[in-house]
Amino acid sequence: MLVNISKSGEGVATAAPASTPRHITVQRSYYPVFLAMFVAIFIISNITASKGVAFGPIITDGAFFLFPAAYVIGDVLSECYGFKATRNAIWTGFAGMLIAVIAFYIAIALPAADFYEGQQAFAETLGLVPRIVAASLAGYLVGQLLNAFTLVKLKAKTGEKSLWARLLSSTVVGEFGDTLIFCLIAAPVIGITTFTDTVNYTMVGFLWKTGVEVCMMPVTYAVIAAVKKRENY
Repeated sequence: MLVNISKSGEGVATAAPASTPRHITVQRSYYPVFLAMFVAIFIISNITASKGVAFGPIITDGAFFLFPAAYVIGDVLSECYGFKATRNAIWTGFAGMLIAVIAFYIAIALPAADFYEGQQAFAETLGLVPRIVAASLAGYLVGQLLNAFTLVKLKAKTGEKSLWARLLSSTVVGEFGDTLIFCLIAAPVIGITTFTDTVNYTMVGFLWKTGVEVCMMPVTYAVIAAVKKRENY
């Protein structure tokens, strides 16, 4: 309802025309963009992680080149938007992955058309083993929450100074928790059965992901600075 104010100060209520379209104003922010990228990377990396990869004696999975990006975005979210906003993004990613897994299982179970010849490959690629899903979701939740919590707690002590220390510390804590939980649960499923190979798999994953984030730190710095400037921080 619209209210017209006369010169005498009296308010006269008038109904808005029924044909007038109304929309909720979308706030201008980079947060929805980072949220979408965060969720997409998490879902895609979980699919590619089902493939075991070997570079000589180095054993890893098919998500080694992509998953660190989720932590870079997580750092930007935590530093710029705080723990609550980052936690919401983490739970959104969790929900998105559950929806994806359920959709995969339903699509696999649906009867294939006579002309469709890719049913077996489709099922093998997207039929994520429940243990892999459990490992991924557990590692994701623990790692990302540890990463965000560590960064925000350190920021409360250091203020705007020592961003490099916050990024490095949160990365080490988050990546170690994530990698350890995922590898211990998922290693047997992708064919890693010995203690030595499990340690190898875990350490390679942790060192690689941490190393990538360290190398990406200048980019993270630049993105954080740009976001803070854009969002009138």
